[in-house]
Amino acid sequence: MRIFILTLEFHLPGCNSLKEKRHALSGMRTRFGKMPNIAACESDHHDVHDRAQWSFIAVASTMKIVDSLLNQVEAYADEDLDAVIINSKREEL
Repeated sequence: MRIFILTLEFHLPGCNSLKEKRHALSGMRTRFGKMPNIAACESDHHDVHDRAQWSFIAVASTMKIVDSLLNQVEAYADEDLDAVIINSKREEL
């Protein structure tokens, strides 16, 4: 069993309220929070308007599957969100 955590830190230019921030990143939980192999949560910068940190835990039987899952998360965050990824980190648990 392979267990990895992916931590993404975002800059959200133009966000002036927590409501705008939550709206800009709401797709993360909608898209990945329902997948059986991934747990998603906002993990830091809860009270900051223009920054966010999200963590994703991926669990699978092989490293190939874990890489595929986390690559999907990173690609979605990079291409589909109105935010800039300023830091990305993967750790094996």
